Amino acid sequence: MQNIASALYQDLYLIKEHVGMFKAANNYDIHDPQSGQVILECREPNLGPFTKMLRFTDYKRMTPFDLNIQTPGGETVLSVQRGVSLFLSKVDVVDAQGARLGGFQQKLFSIGGKFDVLDSGDMPLCTLQGKWTGWEFKFQKDGVEMAKVSKKWSGLGKEFFTSADNYILQIAPTVAKDDPMRPLIIAAVMCIDMVLKE
Repeated sequence: MQNIASALYQDLYLIKEHVGMFKAANNYDIHDPQSGQVILECREPNLGPFTKMLRFTDYKRMTPFDLNIQTPGGETVLSVQRGVSLFLSKVDVVDAQGARLGGFQQKLFSIGGKFDVLDSGDMPLCTLQGKWTGWEFKFQKDGVEMAKVSKKWSGLGKEFFTSADNYILQIAPTVAKDDPMRPLIIAAVMCIDMVLKE
């Protein structure tokens, strides 16, 4: 259990997408950038044949997903789920026991992409806002930055950013280790591509 907790309590994560030419599923490895060690894996194991087919079309953003965030040993930490999305995405995040921790609700008419991060009672905890000019997203609450996702980090060489969607998540040290926002921020990063950027 300590291993799971520590994986969710870090302030810095490197997310590397698995690349593949005919890859329908969204698979990522989440590394500790300091050590390079894989601390979490994000997999999409239950992808139906019809959804797989649609992932290669213009309807990709509408397809349902069920992402499993687990330890390298295969122990589930979080699941990120969405049904078919016709207009605006509503995503649920559940813990290993199946209890809903919260979710995300996409905002209408936002430049660069935007969604609210919601607690288990659907009250807003913070907002994820993207820049339309590039690949950078900020989690903000009352104008204060809680976390940032970008493709640049001074601690790494350029080789990490040459292919696919590899990026750094930095959570502000001011966000407490037991803050309910932490697992939701990690879960949100896993579906930015699916919800906002495809």
